[in-house]
Amino acid sequence: MTIEIKAPSYPESVQEGTLVTWHKKTGDSVERDELIADIETDKVVLEVPSPASGVLVETLKSEGDIIRSAELIAKLDETIAKKDSDVEQIENKIESTQNSKEVPVNPAARKLAIEKGLDITQISGSGKDGRITKEDVVKFSLSNNSDKSEVLETESSIKLENISQAPAERQDRRVPMTRMRARIAERLLSVTQSTAMLTTFNEVDMSALMNLRKEFQDEFMKTHNGTKLGFMGMFVKASVEALKRFPIVNASIDGTDIVYHGYQDIGVAVSTERGLVVPILREAENLSIAEMEMGIANLALKARDSKLSIEEMSGGTFTITNGGIYGSLLSTPILNPPQSAILGMHAIQKRPIVIDGEVSVRPMMNLALSYDHRLIDGKDAVQFLVCIKQLIENPSKILLEI
Repeated sequence: MTIEIKAPSYPESVQEGTLVTWHKKTGDSVERDELIADIETDKVVLEVPSPASGVLVETLKSEGDIIRSAELIAKLDETIAKKDSDVEQIENKIESTQNSKEVPVNPAARKLAIEKGLDITQISGSGKDGRITKEDVVKFSLSNNSDKSEVLETESSIKLENISQAPAERQDRRVPMTRMRARIAERLLSVTQSTAMLTTFNEVDMSALMNLRKEFQDEFMKTHNGTKLGFMGMFVKASVEALKRFPIVNASIDGTDIVYHGYQDIGVAVSTERGLVVPILREAENLSIAEMEMGIANLALKARDSKLSIEEMSGGTFTITNGGIYGSLLSTPILNPPQSAILGMHAIQKRPIVIDGEVSVRPMMNLALSYDHRLIDGKDAVQFLVCIKQLIENPSKILLEI
Protein backbone atom coordinates (compact mmCIF):
# COMPACT_ATOMS: atom_id res chain seq x y z
CA MET A 1 0.00 0.00 0.00
CA THR A 2 1.42 3.38 -1.04
CA ILE A 3 1.15 6.21 1.47
CA GLU A 4 1.59 9.86 0.57
CA ILE A 5 3.93 11.91 2.74
CA LYS A 6 3.01 15.59 2.85
CA ALA A 7 4.54 18.71 4.35
CA PRO A 8 2.94 19.95 7.57
CA SER A 9 0.09 22.41 7.29
CA TYR A 10 1.43 25.93 7.82
CA PRO A 11 -0.47 28.62 9.74
CA GLU A 12 -1.71 31.69 7.86
CA SER A 13 1.40 33.69 8.81
CA VAL A 14 3.65 31.25 6.90
CA GLN A 15 3.27 30.95 3.13
CA GLU A 16 6.02 28.51 2.21
CA GLY A 17 9.14 26.72 3.38
CA THR A 18 12.37 25.27 2.01
CA LEU A 19 13.28 21.59 2.12
CA VAL A 20 16.70 21.77 3.74
CA THR A 21 17.50 18.12 4.51
CA TRP A 22 16.44 14.67 3.42
CA HIS A 23 17.28 12.27 6.27
CA LYS A 24 16.21 9.33 4.11
CA LYS A 25 16.68 8.58 0.41
CA THR A 26 14.70 6.52 -2.08
CA GLY A 27 14.91 2.85 -1.20
CA ASP A 28 15.59 3.40 2.51
CA SER A 29 13.54 1.61 5.13
CA VAL A 30 11.87 3.80 7.72
CA GLU A 31 9.98 3.21 10.94
CA ARG A 32 6.75 4.90 11.95
CA ASP A 33 7.42 8.44 13.30
CA GLU A 34 11.06 8.28 12.15
CA LEU A 35 12.42 11.60 10.88
CA ILE A 36 12.41 11.79 7.09
CA ALA A 37 13.01 15.45 6.20
CA ASP A 38 13.40 18.97 7.59
CA ILE A 39 11.51 21.95 6.17
CA GLU A 40 12.71 25.42 7.15
CA THR A 41 10.18 28.25 7.27
CA ASP A 42 10.71 31.90 8.11
CA LYS A 43 10.30 31.11 11.80
CA VAL A 44 11.09 27.47 12.61
CA VAL A 45 12.41 24.22 11.20
CA LEU A 46 9.57 21.70 10.86
CA GLU A 47 10.30 17.98 11.02
CA VAL A 48 8.51 15.58 8.69
CA PRO A 49 8.07 12.17 10.35
CA SER A 50 7.08 8.97 8.59
CA PRO A 51 3.35 8.22 8.96
CA ALA A 52 4.02 4.45 8.90
CA SER A 53 6.75 1.82 8.67
CA GLY A 54 7.87 0.82 5.21
CA VAL A 55 10.19 1.78 2.37
CA LEU A 56 10.58 5.24 0.85
CA VAL A 57 9.81 4.49 -2.80
CA GLU A 58 9.81 8.02 -4.25
CA THR A 59 10.97 11.53 -3.26
CA LEU A 60 9.22 14.25 -5.25
CA LYS A 61 11.26 17.19 -3.99
CA SER A 62 14.97 17.95 -3.76
CA GLU A 63 16.90 19.77 -1.06
CA GLY A 64 16.51 23.51 -1.63
CA ASP A 65 13.07 23.22 -3.24
CA ILE A 66 10.24 25.49 -2.13
CA ILE A 67 7.53 23.55 -0.29
CA ARG A 68 3.94 24.73 0.04
CA SER A 69 1.67 23.95 2.96
CA ALA A 70 0.55 20.28 2.96
CA GLU A 71 2.31 19.70 -0.38
CA LEU A 72 3.13 16.12 -1.40
CA ILE A 73 6.88 15.51 -1.03
CA ALA A 74 7.34 11.71 -1.03
CA LYS A 75 5.68 8.31 -1.20
CA LEU A 76 6.05 5.36 1.14
CA ASP A 77 5.27 1.69 0.54
CA GLU A 78 4.41 0.02 3.84
CA THR A 79 4.05 -3.46 2.32
CA ILE A 80 7.77 -3.79 1.52
CA ALA A 81 9.84 -5.28 4.32
CA LYS A 82 13.33 -4.16 3.44
CA LYS A 83 15.84 -3.26 6.11
CA ASP A 84 19.58 -3.63 6.40
CA SER A 85 20.30 -6.27 9.06
CA ASP A 86 23.13 -4.35 10.72
CA VAL A 87 21.12 -1.15 11.00
CA GLU A 88 18.12 -3.10 12.28
CA GLN A 89 20.24 -4.74 14.94
CA ILE A 90 21.62 -1.41 16.10
CA GLU A 91 18.16 0.18 16.10
CA ASN A 92 16.75 -2.71 18.13
CA LYS A 93 19.63 -2.38 20.57
CA ILE A 94 18.99 1.35 20.89
CA GLU A 95 15.26 0.78 21.37
CA SER A 96 15.74 -1.87 24.04
CA THR A 97 18.27 0.33 25.81
CA GLN A 98 15.90 3.27 25.79
CA ASN A 99 13.10 1.10 27.19
CA SER A 100 15.32 -0.14 30.00
CA LYS A 101 17.09 3.11 30.85
CA GLU A 102 14.26 5.43 29.78
CA VAL A 103 16.85 7.90 28.54
CA PRO A 104 15.44 10.25 25.85
CA VAL A 105 17.43 10.51 22.62
CA ASN A 106 17.14 13.29 20.04
CA PRO A 107 16.29 11.98 16.53
CA ALA A 108 19.47 13.48 15.07
CA ALA A 109 21.53 11.82 17.80
CA ARG A 110 19.88 8.45 17.16
CA LYS A 111 20.50 8.72 13.42
CA LEU A 112 24.19 9.61 13.90
CA ALA A 113 24.68 6.76 16.38
CA ILE A 114 23.22 4.30 13.88
CA GLU A 115 25.41 5.61 11.07
CA LYS A 116 28.55 5.29 13.19
CA GLY A 117 27.54 1.93 14.67
CA LEU A 118 27.79 3.26 18.22
CA ASP A 119 26.26 1.68 21.31
CA ILE A 120 23.88 4.28 22.72
CA THR A 121 24.16 2.69 26.17
CA GLN A 122 27.72 3.94 26.44
CA ILE A 123 26.85 7.57 25.72
CA SER A 124 26.07 10.02 28.52
CA GLY A 125 23.41 12.61 27.82
CA SER A 126 24.09 16.29 28.58
CA GLY A 127 20.60 17.57 27.78
CA LYS A 128 17.70 18.11 30.13
CA ASP A 129 16.68 14.92 32.01
CA GLY A 130 19.78 13.21 30.64
CA ARG A 131 18.68 13.62 27.01
CA ILE A 132 21.31 12.41 24.54
CA THR A 133 22.04 15.08 21.93
CA LYS A 134 23.89 14.98 18.64
CA GLU A 135 26.82 16.74 20.32
CA ASP A 136 27.02 13.91 22.88
CA VAL A 137 27.27 11.34 20.07
CA VAL A 138 29.97 13.38 18.32
CA LYS A 139 32.02 13.71 21.52
CA PHE A 140 31.71 10.00 22.23
CA SER A 141 32.70 9.17 18.67
CA LEU A 142 35.80 11.38 18.86
CA SER A 143 36.81 9.76 22.16
CA ASN A 144 36.81 6.36 20.44
CA ASN A 145 40.34 5.22 19.52
CA SER A 146 39.44 4.36 15.96
CA ASP A 147 37.84 7.75 15.43
CA LYS A 148 40.83 9.48 17.00
CA SER A 149 43.26 7.74 14.68
CA GLU A 150 41.06 8.62 11.73
CA VAL A 151 40.96 12.27 12.78
CA LEU A 152 44.73 12.37 13.32
CA GLU A 153 45.32 10.72 9.95
CA THR A 154 43.02 13.23 8.26
CA GLU A 155 44.71 16.16 9.99
CA SER A 156 48.14 14.89 8.99
CA SER A 157 47.12 14.52 5.35
CA ILE A 158 45.65 18.03 5.38
CA LYS A 159 48.88 19.47 6.81
CA LEU A 160 50.99 17.67 4.20
CA GLU A 161 48.67 18.83 1.46
CA ASN A 162 48.87 22.43 2.67
CA ILE A 163 52.68 22.27 2.72
CA SER A 164 52.77 21.01 -0.85
CA GLN A 165 50.46 23.80 -2.00
CA ALA A 166 52.66 26.71 -0.89
CA PRO A 167 52.00 29.52 -1.25
CA ALA A 168 48.37 29.04 -0.15
CA GLU A 169 45.67 30.61 -2.29
CA ARG A 170 43.21 33.14 -0.88
CA GLN A 171 39.73 31.73 -1.31
CA ASP A 172 36.19 32.92 -0.70
CA ARG A 173 33.28 30.62 0.01
CA ARG A 174 29.83 31.77 -1.04
CA VAL A 175 26.74 30.11 0.44
CA PRO A 176 23.10 31.20 0.21
CA MET A 177 21.38 32.53 3.33
CA THR A 178 19.04 30.13 5.02
CA ARG A 179 15.40 31.10 4.85
CA MET A 180 15.40 31.90 8.56
CA ARG A 181 18.53 34.08 8.34
CA ALA A 182 17.11 35.92 5.32
CA ARG A 183 13.86 36.54 7.20
CA ILE A 184 15.77 37.79 10.25
CA ALA A 185 17.73 40.21 8.07
CA GLU A 186 14.54 41.42 6.40
CA ARG A 187 12.75 42.01 9.71
CA LEU A 188 15.70 43.81 11.29
CA LEU A 189 16.01 46.16 8.33
CA SER A 190 12.26 46.76 8.40
CA VAL A 191 12.37 47.71 12.09
CA THR A 192 15.00 50.39 11.52
CA GLN A 193 12.96 51.84 8.64
CA SER A 194 9.44 51.67 10.07
CA THR A 195 9.84 52.56 13.76
CA ALA A 196 11.21 55.48 15.75
CA MET A 197 13.38 53.32 17.97
CA LEU A 198 15.21 54.77 20.96
CA THR A 199 17.02 53.11 23.85
CA THR A 200 17.19 54.13 27.50
CA PHE A 201 19.73 52.63 29.92
CA ASN A 202 20.03 51.96 33.62
CA GLU A 203 21.97 49.71 35.95
CA VAL A 204 20.79 47.31 38.61
CA ASP A 205 22.48 46.03 41.76
CA MET A 206 22.13 42.23 41.61
CA SER A 207 23.21 41.63 45.23
CA ALA A 208 19.75 40.92 46.65
CA LEU A 209 18.74 38.62 43.80
CA MET A 210 22.04 36.72 43.92
CA ASN A 211 21.77 36.28 47.70
CA LEU A 212 18.17 35.10 47.32
CA ARG A 213 19.17 32.53 44.76
CA LYS A 214 22.12 31.34 46.83
CA GLU A 215 20.00 30.96 49.96
CA PHE A 216 17.06 29.12 48.41
CA GLN A 217 18.51 27.34 45.35
CA ASP A 218 18.67 23.87 46.92
CA GLU A 219 15.24 24.14 48.51
CA PHE A 220 13.76 25.54 45.30
CA MET A 221 15.13 22.66 43.22
CA LYS A 222 13.93 20.09 45.75
CA THR A 223 10.43 21.59 45.83
CA HIS A 224 10.10 22.02 42.06
CA ASN A 225 11.46 18.73 40.71
CA GLY A 226 14.98 19.88 39.94
CA THR A 227 14.05 23.19 38.32
CA LYS A 228 16.80 25.74 38.94
CA LEU A 229 16.14 29.22 40.23
CA GLY A 230 17.71 31.49 37.64
CA PHE A 231 17.75 35.20 36.90
CA MET A 232 15.50 35.06 33.84
CA GLY A 233 12.45 33.93 35.78
CA MET A 234 12.79 36.86 38.17
CA PHE A 235 13.28 39.31 35.29
CA VAL A 236 10.17 37.93 33.56
CA LYS A 237 8.24 38.33 36.81
CA ALA A 238 9.54 41.87 37.29
CA SER A 239 8.67 42.72 33.67
CA VAL A 240 5.14 41.41 34.08
CA GLU A 241 4.61 43.60 37.15
CA ALA A 242 6.11 46.62 35.39
CA LEU A 243 3.93 46.04 32.30
CA LYS A 244 0.83 46.06 34.51
CA ARG A 245 1.84 49.49 35.82
CA PHE A 246 2.81 50.83 32.39
CA PRO A 247 0.32 49.22 29.96
CA ILE A 248 1.49 51.46 27.10
CA VAL A 249 4.77 49.48 27.03
CA ASN A 250 2.72 46.30 26.54
CA ALA A 251 0.71 47.85 23.69
CA SER A 252 1.29 47.87 19.94
CA ILE A 253 0.43 50.01 16.92
CA ASP A 254 -2.01 48.72 14.31
CA GLY A 255 -2.40 51.28 11.56
CA THR A 256 -3.75 54.38 13.30
CA ASP A 257 -4.95 52.42 16.34
CA ILE A 258 -3.24 51.58 19.62
CA VAL A 259 -3.92 48.00 20.75
CA TYR A 260 -3.71 47.55 24.52
CA HIS A 261 -3.14 43.89 25.38
CA GLY A 262 -4.88 42.64 28.51
CA TYR A 263 -2.30 39.89 29.01
CA GLN A 264 1.47 39.55 29.13
CA ASP A 265 2.87 37.08 26.60
CA ILE A 266 6.62 37.37 27.13
CA GLY A 267 9.09 36.45 24.39
CA VAL A 268 12.44 35.09 25.58
CA ALA A 269 15.17 35.33 22.93
CA VAL A 270 17.17 32.11 22.40
CA SER A 271 20.24 31.77 20.21
CA THR A 272 20.39 28.65 18.01
CA GLU A 273 22.66 27.39 15.25
CA ARG A 274 20.21 28.74 12.67
CA GLY A 275 19.81 32.15 14.27
CA LEU A 276 17.98 33.96 17.03
CA VAL A 277 14.46 32.76 17.79
CA VAL A 278 11.94 34.17 20.27
CA PRO A 279 9.58 31.55 21.76
CA ILE A 280 6.67 32.92 23.77
CA LEU A 281 5.84 32.33 27.42
CA ARG A 282 2.06 32.57 27.28
CA GLU A 283 0.01 34.41 29.93
CA ALA A 284 3.07 35.00 32.09
CA GLU A 285 0.97 37.07 34.47
CA ASN A 286 -0.66 33.84 35.68
CA LEU A 287 2.57 31.89 36.19
CA SER A 288 4.61 31.42 39.34
CA ILE A 289 8.36 31.95 39.22
CA ALA A 290 8.86 28.17 39.24
CA GLU A 291 6.45 27.77 36.31
CA MET A 292 8.27 30.55 34.47
CA GLU A 293 11.64 28.84 34.98
CA MET A 294 10.26 25.49 33.82
CA GLY A 295 8.59 27.10 30.82
CA ILE A 296 11.73 29.00 29.81
CA ALA A 297 13.92 25.90 30.15
CA ASN A 298 11.51 23.83 28.07
CA LEU A 299 11.25 26.44 25.32
CA ALA A 300 15.04 26.90 25.20
CA LEU A 301 15.57 23.14 24.89
CA LYS A 302 13.01 22.86 22.11
CA ALA A 303 14.56 25.85 20.32
CA ARG A 304 18.06 24.35 20.32
CA ASP A 305 16.69 20.99 19.16
CA SER A 306 14.62 22.71 16.42
CA LYS A 307 11.42 21.37 18.00
CA LEU A 308 9.55 24.67 18.39
CA SER A 309 6.17 24.89 16.73
CA ILE A 310 5.13 28.01 14.85
CA GLU A 311 2.42 28.60 17.45
CA GLU A 312 5.08 28.74 20.18
CA MET A 313 6.82 31.56 18.31
CA SER A 314 3.81 33.58 17.22
CA GLY A 315 2.48 36.64 19.00
CA GLY A 316 4.06 38.04 22.13
CA THR A 317 3.60 41.48 23.71
CA PHE A 318 7.08 42.10 25.14
CA THR A 319 10.52 40.52 24.69
CA ILE A 320 13.52 39.94 26.95
CA THR A 321 16.97 39.17 25.55
CA ASN A 322 20.08 38.34 27.56
CA GLY A 323 23.34 39.17 25.80
CA GLY A 324 25.12 38.82 29.13
CA ILE A 325 25.47 35.06 28.74
CA TYR A 326 27.87 35.80 25.86
CA GLY A 327 29.74 38.51 27.78
CA SER A 328 27.96 41.61 26.46
CA LEU A 329 28.24 44.58 28.82
CA LEU A 330 25.99 47.00 26.92
CA SER A 331 23.89 46.91 23.78
CA THR A 332 20.81 48.40 22.12
CA PRO A 333 18.40 45.50 21.45
CA ILE A 334 16.27 45.80 18.33
CA LEU A 335 12.48 45.72 18.57
CA ASN A 336 10.59 42.55 17.76
CA PRO A 337 7.58 43.90 15.76
CA PRO A 338 4.73 44.44 16.27
CA GLN A 339 5.89 44.76 19.88
CA SER A 340 6.78 48.24 21.06
CA ALA A 341 9.54 47.49 23.56
CA ILE A 342 12.31 45.01 24.35
CA LEU A 343 14.43 44.61 27.49
CA GLY A 344 18.12 43.81 27.19
CA MET A 345 20.02 42.12 30.04
CA HIS A 346 23.81 42.10 30.18
CA ALA A 347 26.76 40.54 31.98
CA ILE A 348 27.14 40.98 35.73
CA GLN A 349 30.32 42.75 36.77
CA LYS A 350 31.61 43.74 40.17
CA ARG A 351 32.34 47.45 40.24
CA PRO A 352 32.50 50.26 42.81
CA ILE A 353 29.36 52.30 43.42
CA VAL A 354 28.48 54.91 46.03
CA ILE A 355 25.89 53.84 48.63
CA ASP A 356 24.95 56.25 51.44
CA GLY A 357 28.05 58.29 50.76
CA GLU A 358 30.42 55.30 50.89
CA VAL A 359 32.08 53.36 48.10
CA SER A 360 31.07 49.71 47.93
CA VAL A 361 31.83 46.96 45.42
CA ARG A 362 28.62 45.41 44.10
CA PRO A 363 27.65 42.98 41.30
CA MET A 364 26.10 45.31 38.73
CA MET A 365 24.20 44.65 35.52
CA ASN A 366 23.47 47.16 32.77
CA LEU A 367 19.90 47.19 31.52
CA ALA A 368 18.69 48.56 28.18
CA LEU A 369 15.13 49.22 27.07
CA SER A 370 14.60 49.86 23.38
CA TYR A 371 11.16 51.27 22.56
CA ASP A 372 9.10 52.69 19.72
CA HIS A 373 8.97 56.42 20.38
CA ARG A 374 5.89 56.76 18.16
CA LEU A 375 3.91 55.08 20.93
CA ILE A 376 5.96 55.28 24.12
CA ASP A 377 7.12 58.62 25.52
CA GLY A 378 10.58 58.91 27.03
CA LYS A 379 9.11 59.47 30.50
CA ASP A 380 7.17 56.21 30.41
CA ALA A 381 10.16 54.28 29.06
CA VAL A 382 12.49 55.61 31.76
CA GLN A 383 10.00 55.01 34.57
CA PHE A 384 9.27 51.50 33.30
CA LEU A 385 12.97 50.61 33.40
CA VAL A 386 13.37 52.19 36.85
CA CYS A 387 10.43 50.06 38.02
CA ILE A 388 12.20 46.87 36.87
CA LYS A 389 15.40 48.07 38.57
CA GLN A 390 13.58 48.60 41.87
CA LEU A 391 11.84 45.24 41.74
CA ILE A 392 15.07 43.36 41.02
CA GLU A 393 17.02 45.22 43.71
CA ASN A 394 14.28 44.42 46.23
CA PRO A 395 12.66 41.10 45.20
CA SER A 396 10.23 41.28 48.13
CA LYS A 397 8.37 43.96 46.18
CA ILE A 398 7.70 41.42 43.42
CA LEU A 399 6.05 39.01 45.84
CA LEU A 400 4.13 41.77 47.61
CA GLU A 401 3.23 43.47 44.29
CA ILE A 402 4.18 46.91 45.63
